[in-house]
Amino acid sequence: MKHSPEFRSKREEERAALKNTTGYKMWSILFTVLYPFIAIFTFLFSGIVMFFSGISRVLAYLFGRSSAKQ
Repeated sequence: MKHSPEFRSKREEERAALKNTTGYKMWSILFTVLYPFIAIFTFLFSGIVMFFSGISRVLAYLFGRSSAKQ
């Protein structure tokens, strides 16, 4: 079966057909609306992880130093 001439491949034709589905359109809208929240959450979570990582490094340094004196 030959694909439509406006598409270069059968896969490209399938992708175009999938983009016309309701699910794809809903996902596109939801992702566009929720992206700022995802980005803010990622930024905050990264900051929290960096904070606790810093505490862990300081404690490892202090305990490593104190055990070396013994």
